[in-house]
Amino acid sequence: MPGGTRDGSDVAEPTALDDPQLVAQWARVRGRLQTEVGDVEYRTWLRQMSFGGVDGDEVTVRLPTRFLRDWVRSHYGDRLNALWNAENRDIRRVDIRVGGTAEQGLAESVVLPSEPPPPPASGTVPAVAVAVAPATARGEDRVGDGAALDPRFTFDSFVVGKPNEFAYACARRVAEQPACIGFNPLFLYGGVGLGKTHLMHAIAWELTSGHAARNGRPASVAYMSAERFMYRFIAAIRSQATMEFKEQLRSLDVLMVDDLQFLIGKDATQEEFFHTFNALVDAGKQIVVSADKSPSDLSGLEERVRTRLGCGMVADLHATTYELRISILEAKAARAGVPVPAKVLEFLAHKITTNVRELEAALNRLIAHANLFNRPVTFETAQEVLHDVLKAHDRRVTIEEIQKRVSEHWNIRLTDMSSARRARAVARPRQVAMYLAKQLTSRSLPEIGRKFGNRDHTTVMHAVSRVAELMARDAGFAEDVELLRRMLEN
Repeated sequence: MPGGTRDGSDVAEPTALDDPQLVAQWARVRGRLQTEVGDVEYRTWLRQMSFGGVDGDEVTVRLPTRFLRDWVRSHYGDRLNALWNAENRDIRRVDIRVGGTAEQGLAESVVLPSEPPPPPASGTVPAVAVAVAPATARGEDRVGDGAALDPRFTFDSFVVGKPNEFAYACARRVAEQPACIGFNPLFLYGGVGLGKTHLMHAIAWELTSGHAARNGRPASVAYMSAERFMYRFIAAIRSQATMEFKEQLRSLDVLMVDDLQFLIGKDATQEEFFHTFNALVDAGKQIVVSADKSPSDLSGLEERVRTRLGCGMVADLHATTYELRISILEAKAARAGVPVPAKVLEFLAHKITTNVRELEAALNRLIAHANLFNRPVTFETAQEVLHDVLKAHDRRVTIEEIQKRVSEHWNIRLTDMSSARRARAVARPRQVAMYLAKQLTSRSLPEIGRKFGNRDHTTVMHAVSRVAELMARDAGFAEDVELLRRMLEN
């Protein structure tokens, strides 16, 4: 079976660890896997994978704990095997073993510097699971396996405009006076790429540095995604350490949970979050939560959880305006130190309106192109370098639109797209809709699966490959799918 050892042991040592070609292949395998599963799922389960080398036709992948090894082996072993084989035909088997750093507890102590450090040259930072009271000497940071506190995400780097000024003011207030009346919990909500995570990181940086300056000690702050909260809770259950998990969380000054909508349908984790929430608020500790919808609109969360979330301060981050997008681009270009003509910034602000991440990514690509080729940024180079991005924004197809059009084409109910029905008359159109969603949108496989009745990403992968096979064999079916594609693109 892919992902297992021949003899069940974790002792054999493969070779070729320093082969640059294999290391490059491993980087591409990781990149493709991250693209398939999405950033959140990748950070939660796969980020800690390390390359252990190659022994004959077998490649070794290492993970720090048995729990992670078993999870990756059962959920991603086959896919890792396929990606490696596609990258290197000599590789026929992936062996997933325990190796590297042992699993660290939830409240591993780290001491953050008095102010956020500048980002390293690569633009990445080490993952910091929890920022808590200084149990280690200054400068002896121990890095856990949680979410990263990004040094770029501070209040100073957050561009304020009408769509986000209320959320920004609320975040500032909580950072300066945690657990103040009326602001506990603080619930931030809005669409993708509008600044929720930026504000949460900014609060964490302020609490672990500014709070220390005011009160003589840094606040103990835990920042994690809802998915990470669930993963840590499951790990505690498996290791029979639930009391330690509860005590570690309840000893915090501030708990910050990002993307709470992930807990929808996770009843046991919701219950644990609810009790943790109550214990911290009752003890006068601060809770900060973010989600893609307001508490009242998070159908699927228990009523008692939604009620408690809405009892503090709820702040919405609205879609960006043209003026705010221009301000963001100007600030980003100024920090990069690369002159960008005003008409280029205006062009990008008009074209890319969905979220700030895509806007900044487009500008980053332009700046990188200018630096690499030592050429100035011009309107013509912007059109050339960003042609794929601009084309994608000329016509933004949504999964909901795809589902509606496919349902109409095959004369089935729209609700069948997310139902559990497996009749061929329903399952085949559903697979076509998944295929088109993968082809025509930038959504990851897990995101697509959630739009089709919370199906697993492997279901989407199967649908995509199945539709591609049928199109190759059946010209009539291929014509139907291509017709739907053209209708959606135009």
